[in-house]
Amino acid sequence: MTQYPSMQRTETSRAEVLNAFMRGVYGWMSAGLGLTALIAFATLTVPALTQLAFVYNPQTGMLAPTMLPMIALLLAFGMVFFMSFKISTMNPSTATTLFMAFSALNGFSLAPILYAYTTASVVSTFITTAGMFGAMSIYGLVTKKDLTGWGSLLFMGLIGIIIAMVVNMFLQSPGMSFAISVLGVIIFVGLTAYDTQKLKTMGENVPMGDTAAVRRGTILGALTLYLDFYNLFLMLLRLMGDRR
Repeated sequence: MTQYPSMQRTETSRAEVLNAFMRGVYGWMSAGLGLTALIAFATLTVPALTQLAFVYNPQTGMLAPTMLPMIALLLAFGMVFFMSFKISTMNPSTATTLFMAFSALNGFSLAPILYAYTTASVVSTFITTAGMFGAMSIYGLVTKKDLTGWGSLLFMGLIGIIIAMVVNMFLQSPGMSFAISVLGVIIFVGLTAYDTQKLKTMGENVPMGDTAAVRRGTILGALTLYLDFYNLFLMLLRLMGDRR
């Protein structure tokens, strides 16, 4: 079949838009994760921030978290819902600012979790997470298989582990905690591939020439993959991490 020059230019332009869209998604996701890591590190090492996040427990000889990290986590949780529902009408600069603010709040709330584990195990878990996330995200980009059917199954699994985590807050069962972490890894590995393919489809259909729509889409995509990476890291840390 002969392709006319106009058709070839359109296909080339669409491919360029898709590539720019996905670069934006991964770029902003990386910026968000980097800010989260930076704030978490600063909270553990800068005395002024450490005093906000921790109090000294003389009985254990270790630091115990204050209520502020929990408040930061709840604020970040609320921002996820707000951005998910309002981003289509949001100014792109506002969406970007909210995403970075969310990443900073997450870093502050993450510090007490990281404090409970040795530095070596945190680093090794991060490397493992990056490898698993990268492999599944690439799979989502290149596979010809339609992963749409995964969505409902993964969502039900996600709701299930959230309920199980709430129940285990009262039971404090090590066996249940282990099962939640294993299932959590499986679910977030699957979500990484599923969400990546969904974002690829979004990038293929984003309005050409609409820079505002492209930026809003990249920020929403960055938030989606950020959450996949972040939760996969936490689940693996619970499995692999060595506690202090």
